[in-house]
Amino acid sequence: MTILDLRTIKIRSGEQFRDLREVELEPLELAGQRYIPLPETPEVEIAVSRVTSGWLFELAFRARLVGPCMRCLADATLELPIRAREYHATNPGDSDELTTPYVEDDKLDLSAWARDSLVLDLPDKILCRDDCAGLCPGCGADLNHEACTCGPEEPDTRWAALAELRGRL
Repeated sequence: MTILDLRTIKIRSGEQFRDLREVELEPLELAGQRYIPLPETPEVEIAVSRVTSGWLFELAFRARLVGPCMRCLADATLELPIRAREYHATNPGDSDELTTPYVEDDKLDLSAWARDSLVLDLPDKILCRDDCAGLCPGCGADLNHEACTCGPEEPDTRWAALAELRGRL
C-alpha cells in the first residue's frame, strides 16, 4: 500500500505540490478472471493543490493490464492512460460528497485511488482484439482459429406452429 502523508506537504492556498511516486497495484479479479497490472508498481504523477476550502488531488499514469480475453480466453493486453481527480474539504460538515474516501487521518491512499481509477476506466469487455469471435458455446472451438464442429442447429420444436404459419403466409 502506497500512502502520501499530507502533513508533510507544506503548501498554502493557491499553491501546488507535484511528485512522481511508484504506487503498488494489486491484481484485479473481474468476472472470475485474474488481471495483472504490469508493472505492478507503475510510476504515478501526483499533484496536490491547496484550495481555500480543502485539497484538490490529481493522479495520472499509464496502466497495462494482462489477463484472459473475455470471449476466447486467449491472452489479452490492455493499455490505458489513467487520469483522476478528487476533492477533499477541510470542514465538510455532514456531507460525504465533499470528502474523498482515499483520505483518512491526513493520509492519502494512493494505491486504492490508483486501483479504483484503473477499474473505472476499463472497457466493458477486455478482448484480445476488437474482432474476437470467441468460443463456440456447443463444442468450445476457438472461432478465431478453427471452424465449429457442431453442425447445423436443430430447430426448436416449440416454434413449429409458428414455422407452419409462416409457410402458409
